[in-house]
Amino acid sequence: MTAGFLERRRIVARPGWSRWLVPPAALSIHLAIGQAYAWSVFKSPLEAGLGISGVASALPFTLGIIMLGLSAAVFGTKVDTNGPRWAMVVATSCFVSGFLISSLGLYLGQYWMVVLGYGVIGGIGLGVGYISPVSTLMKWFPDRPGLATGIAIMGFGGGALIASPLTAALLSAFGATGPEPAVNGIATTFLVMGLIYAVFMSVGWLLIRVPADDWQPPGWSPEHAAIHGPTTKGQVSAANAIKTPQFWLLWVVLTFNVTAGIGILERAAPIYKDFFPEATTPTALAAAAAGFVAMLSLANSLGRILWSTTSDWAGRKNMYRMYLGVGALLYLTVTFTTNSNKVVFLICCILILSFYGAGFATVPAYLRDLFGTYQVGAIHGRLLTAWSTAGVLGPVIVNAVADAQIAQGVQGPDRYTTAFYIMIGLLAVGFVCNELIRPVHPRFHQPEDTSTPAEARA
Repeated sequence: MTAGFLERRRIVARPGWSRWLVPPAALSIHLAIGQAYAWSVFKSPLEAGLGISGVASALPFTLGIIMLGLSAAVFGTKVDTNGPRWAMVVATSCFVSGFLISSLGLYLGQYWMVVLGYGVIGGIGLGVGYISPVSTLMKWFPDRPGLATGIAIMGFGGGALIASPLTAALLSAFGATGPEPAVNGIATTFLVMGLIYAVFMSVGWLLIRVPADDWQPPGWSPEHAAIHGPTTKGQVSAANAIKTPQFWLLWVVLTFNVTAGIGILERAAPIYKDFFPEATTPTALAAAAAGFVAMLSLANSLGRILWSTTSDWAGRKNMYRMYLGVGALLYLTVTFTTNSNKVVFLICCILILSFYGAGFATVPAYLRDLFGTYQVGAIHGRLLTAWSTAGVLGPVIVNAVADAQIAQGVQGPDRYTTAFYIMIGLLAVGFVCNELIRPVHPRFHQPEDTSTPAEARA
């Protein structure tokens, strides 16, 4: 493979090429890296096999989310410059390497290699892979920005829908379930999954294309774009965007919306076991918990396309009012009803996770509304540092509270009551910040003769 094969000029679509061929390329990357959302299936085997705490077993996931945000911020402009094929190859290399290094570490009994491989190196793959198809789809679908970002980011949310049952099946096949799981079985699971994702992600970088500079959807022009909520008529650079209150208000909104969802998602399997431990055998309970993880992943995925598409006519600000306000009420419902009604519990968790996923899918279009299309990819990358922050806050809050309660002998749903009250408070703060967002002041706008995003420097 030569450097020329990865260059943007090699993947400019020919006239008449269908833009609907781009979503499958984006999905092949996002469905793979979305495996991160199934990490909770690994938690119990790692804790039992290695004798580590819930906080320690969450560390690879937490670092992965941190590195996702940092690498998206650092490489955002480079991804725009080099093109999505380069980004997807880098993402594939890092993400797959993370699995292989983790596998080797478990074979050697060195958990720090799992933290380094999956959390740091794999996390870089998460960040680079995450932003490349999102920005490309926004260029292909300027007439439907909410739908475009929803399509790509839906794949990231749905990745665990595939990874959760796959992981559970492989762990079982390799003897890595039950009270005394085989550590080598966990290692083999990492190895096999890494090889599977290497093949799956390669489809994306082989298929991806970018539109020509002068391309527009037939019958559409920028003047036809609908306006919903706070919209800035000028263009704002990435350097200026981070100087605006709008950027930081939206950063807080995304941080707390993600924190509220990721806290449940990262510990989904143990939460289900604590709320509903009545399964007849440990294997049946593990299967039910894995099913709960898959259900949440489906909600996470479908919420991204459903609510983000809705934002094209309802407006981005109104959608975040729902994500944050209704989300707080749902957490309150779970806190009061606990495990007295499984249907209510499942409905609340499904909606919370649909709002969590939708927050990711809606934010690129929100950024476009506020800052224009100039350097929106780089701005999006910088905003994803909110995800890094939430990747620490969510798991640390839920796991630290649960571990402290377990140490005191607390059983069942009461292990999570304090953590859920904290989430309600964070969502309320996010709701207020969303209300404060207004169009960006003209002093932050670029001159009329601003260069194109591909040429600009962040």
